[in-house]
Amino acid sequence: MNIHISNTSGKSLYEQIYAQIKNQILDGTLKEGEPLPTIRGLAKDLRISVITTSRAYSDLERDGYIYSVVGKGSFVAERNREFIRERNLQEMEEYLTKAIDISNRCGMSQEQLIDLVKTIFEGQ
Repeated sequence: MNIHISNTSGKSLYEQIYAQIKNQILDGTLKEGEPLPTIRGLAKDLRISVITTSRAYSDLERDGYIYSVVGKGSFVAERNREFIRERNLQEMEEYLTKAIDISNRCGMSQEQLIDLVKTIFEGQ
């Protein structure tokens, strides 16, 4: 598992850890049932507080991405396809909302924005 944190990022350290682990789960880099590093081990590797890694793991567990077994550690939760689809749709809505806000600031019409999206989509 690769996690890179930045002290100059606008996000807190636990948010960076949370986002990177979540993204690795959603894109399939981390497979269901795969063990995660221990909270203490990850904190040591990243040279950060155990409290910081603990908060990231706690939030990941709360949101259903991982589960913990006392005495054994934390593991990637079973991937519920509908759950993952819903999470991806939520993320897409957030990005589209930002894109609409920016297009409004630029004075773009809905049709111009849709044309831009089509152009980008066709180029993929």
